[in-house]
Amino acid sequence: MESPIGRLLLAADDAGLRHITFSNGRAPAKPDSLWREDAVPLLETMAQLQAWFRGELRNFTVPLAPLGPAFHQLVWRELMNVPYGETVSYGELARRVGSPKAFRAVGRANGANPIPIVIPCHRVIGSNGKLTGYGGGLPRKEFLLGLEQKQMALPCVSSASSSALVTTSGA
Repeated sequence: MESPIGRLLLAADDAGLRHITFSNGRAPAKPDSLWREDAVPLLETMAQLQAWFRGELRNFTVPLAPLGPAFHQLVWRELMNVPYGETVSYGELARRVGSPKAFRAVGRANGANPIPIVIPCHRVIGSNGKLTGYGGGLPRKEFLLGLEQKQMALPCVSSASSSALVTTSGA
């Protein structure tokens, strides 16, 4: 999928959206050899992403099914509670998941997020308010945060609450 931040690779199965990967960045997009190309199951995801980039959508409703350890799943669920246009520090996120001293583990979970943008890991910043690492690179993180800030000043067409849940499947 083409986007304002470059080409994105999306992957899903019957359980839901599994991956959004940047075409370049820390882990460039490469389809798994077992995947098959079929955009039809991803049409709704692509439509929601396009609407989000246009500022017409603030909360995604596509089913999510990221795989990861239980602690990562916990962090990803909490990321879904960070409101559009707002940021949270790694330390605050650690406190919210009940592990106030685990900010480094929260950082690792945030960095392992397989569904960026939809699970808004770009909303996590350093405790000093500075931007810190992002799998797609800091310029993308800055763009995504700037896009949300700019859109906050405009009325949103769809602000339905997010019903997309992060599952706890996988190890």
